[in-house]
Amino acid sequence: MVIIGGITRLTGSGLSITEWKVVTGTFPPLNDLQWQEEFAKYKQSPQFQKLNSSFSIEDFKGIYRWEYIHRLLGRLIGIVFILPFIYFLFTKQIDRKLLPKLIAVFLLGAFQGFLGWYMVKSGLVDDPYVSHYRLAIHLMTAFITFGYLFWVIQDLKYTGVQSINVVTKGPLRLSIFAFVLIVVQSIYGAFVAGLHAGYAYNTWPMMGNEWMASAVSMGFEKGGIKSLFDNLATVQFIHRTIAILIFCIAIFLWLKRNNILLNLNENQKSSVSLSFYLISIQAILGIYTLIYSVPFWSAVLHQTGGFAVFAAGIYQILRFIRG
Repeated sequence: MVIIGGITRLTGSGLSITEWKVVTGTFPPLNDLQWQEEFAKYKQSPQFQKLNSSFSIEDFKGIYRWEYIHRLLGRLIGIVFILPFIYFLFTKQIDRKLLPKLIAVFLLGAFQGFLGWYMVKSGLVDDPYVSHYRLAIHLMTAFITFGYLFWVIQDLKYTGVQSINVVTKGPLRLSIFAFVLIVVQSIYGAFVAGLHAGYAYNTWPMMGNEWMASAVSMGFEKGGIKSLFDNLATVQFIHRTIAILIFCIAIFLWLKRNNILLNLNENQKSSVSLSFYLISIQAILGIYTLIYSVPFWSAVLHQTGGFAVFAAGIYQILRFIRG
């Protein structure tokens, strides 16, 4: 779902389906007449009128299919979850403590679907692009849903809570701080995507000839606090800076993992190593994506890598809590 979502965004396919039909929308156009009807609806959208007015119906089919697959996959995930859930519920195979957690997962998934349509609506009025705020909310709800489900799975695999010794409190706190940064970084990643900020300042580690582009301070003088979320240069600068902070923490913990004084067990060491390796790969992908002006394949991998780093952060915290 993450990969298809990235492809849908990068191909500009998200605005190709202008209606939200929960049931009947499951079926794609099946003949030429239905395709013409869908194309006629798309022609009324700002994206067609301002960006894609030269599109033929074959061009339209190309972007329509990605958005259709994205929505269909969302429906399939819901079915894959709800049918076994009903079966296990009625056969009394779900523990009482687990039941509310599974209900929460379902509600998060349903809410994510609603937010997807809420995001798409923002690009169907005047602006041919979706709101970067709604894009960020949609992406972060996906992160929350994924993260919560991952936590529930780990709870089922590793029962019992071990006491946190005094020595590992430091690495645990640092891991939590790094995870908070990862969350903020993910939000700014969505801002970068929504504002198309990755197409500007395609140099590393400097932004052109400056460490911090002058447009950052100019944006703050003009827009104040709002520039932290709306200004293209500022958003990219924050995304770069947080990435460096996360990478530094990952290196520090990785270098300290074998310290005798910390007395980390093998699970904790391996979780630190996993985070370090994934963050390193994600950093390389981010730099490559930037300096080559957002190549399609690396942009998709970079978004997917964000979820991997997010999961590794959760796993690392769990290992420091549970041993």
